[in-house]
Amino acid sequence: MNSTIGRATQRDDWWRTAVIYQVYPRSFADANGDGVGDLPGITHRLPEIAELGVDAIWLSPFFTSPQKDAGYDVADYCDIDPLFGTLADFDAMRERAHELGLKVIIDLVPNHSSSEHVWFQAALASAPGSPERARYIFRDGLGDDGELPPNNWESVFGGRAWTRVTEPDGTLGQWYLHLFDSSQPDFDWSNEEVREYFRGVLRFWLDRGVDGFRVDVAHGLAKAEGLPDYTPPAEAGSMGGDEANVPYWAQEGVHEIYRDWHAVLAEYGPDRILAGEAWVEPLTKLAKWVRPDEMHQTFNFSYLETPWEAAPLRVVVDESLAAFGSVGAPSTWVLSNHDVIRHATRLALTPPPPQGQGLGPRSESRADVALGLRRARAATAFMLALPGSSYLYQGEELGLPEVVDLPDEARQDPSFFRTAGETYGRDGCRVPIPWEAAAPSYGFGPSDASWLPQPASWAEYARDAQLGVDGSTLELYRTLLTLRREHRLGSGELEWLPESAGDVLVFRNGDVTVVANTGASPAALPAGRVIASSGPLEGEGVPSDTTVWLVAE
Repeated sequence: MNSTIGRATQRDDWWRTAVIYQVYPRSFADANGDGVGDLPGITHRLPEIAELGVDAIWLSPFFTSPQKDAGYDVADYCDIDPLFGTLADFDAMRERAHELGLKVIIDLVPNHSSSEHVWFQAALASAPGSPERARYIFRDGLGDDGELPPNNWESVFGGRAWTRVTEPDGTLGQWYLHLFDSSQPDFDWSNEEVREYFRGVLRFWLDRGVDGFRVDVAHGLAKAEGLPDYTPPAEAGSMGGDEANVPYWAQEGVHEIYRDWHAVLAEYGPDRILAGEAWVEPLTKLAKWVRPDEMHQTFNFSYLETPWEAAPLRVVVDESLAAFGSVGAPSTWVLSNHDVIRHATRLALTPPPPQGQGLGPRSESRADVALGLRRARAATAFMLALPGSSYLYQGEELGLPEVVDLPDEARQDPSFFRTAGETYGRDGCRVPIPWEAAAPSYGFGPSDASWLPQPASWAEYARDAQLGVDGSTLELYRTLLTLRREHRLGSGELEWLPESAGDVLVFRNGDVTVVANTGASPAALPAGRVIASSGPLEGEGVPSDTTVWLVAE
């Protein structure tokens, strides 16, 4: 039976249909040759992003930071780390992006700061119960001498989520909460001083012309009253999911915060946005984050974690469009980012490791590179035909796989060290990307330096090796993005067609019919003119792991 889902609204807000390209600054482009990407490097490569056909860029953090967690440990929210450049470099980058028609979204990390933030240093120098400590979550320990942490919470990066401090008088004292690394103390968002501070941070960057914020750990911030003990189930992902009543994830108090932020952004006009990283299930619960007076978008991790199989894909698409549509928000679609195994590898793993686990030389899971790329291309063609907004992660347009064989001595993810190497973490998706096959560091920078080692295979994936090459992954992305805009698929409607059966999904969006074959046998190709295909066609059929777009003759 046909179903029509996700009707376009009367609003024409850019973010409802946008394709947003994630730039991970450390690994995108290095202008000065020190082996770390920077803002001038991004500015230099912006024309290539614009030529790809996206609408906006989202930059992972570039703020002042000791870089214990690749910039997600922020020491100053209103300045640029010298590793990446200066505020003038940011202004130049933002101006160039706007000249090219690209919106600029920046990352904001409000759950925690760096332990080197002036506020936390003041807290360490102050007494228990002081206003300085009240900005963070300090608690007395348990046991006869406070030698035990205040509760049993575990860090996302491994180990306990509490660290005991040495008081100014030299005695062992209170403990502070850090849901991530010990260098990332959690703010206490019940404190009005913290809320006012972040209003100022928002206005600082809005005054500099940013178009929005991606909010890190948007399901965090609020903690349950009393900080009760909690032991997650063994199968739970590190960032949460569908577990109910987790005392540090998805508390109702976060919604008041985002309503307040929404009001701040509204002062600057209707086109500034909040996009949340919220690992929350089910989708009906996640939809609370994008009610009309809260965030504008939130990442659809339920979709990201869906395998390349027809039945679960149809379910998650239907549930996404229904859940987000019920609150008047667009659904978002995403396959890769800086925290997960690249989908050109992940889609060939059965099953993939849990989120955050990563892959390495000792991992049991190994992916067939050719199969992974074929599925990744098909999955992207399927995703970009869906109504709503899509996110792309730098390098996926080149078909980059996860780098699995990084040596232990090269790894930098804090989760690798906090688990004594049991968790490989996220380094494999963060390796600097290749631009030019024959250049030093494959064009990442002017020298051979690269903060994570690049594999020899990067040459074949380089942008200049694919540009203008018929059938390359880069040209596939360029074609899909051009057609997506021309046929207004982002603002369209999804209608499942009766031909959907078994391993094959068939839907119509506007005047485009999409066929995705997730099975092992060829599928029938409907009548019409093929305008895009993720892989070569075999006669009149759609091969395994292939997605085709058609229009009427």
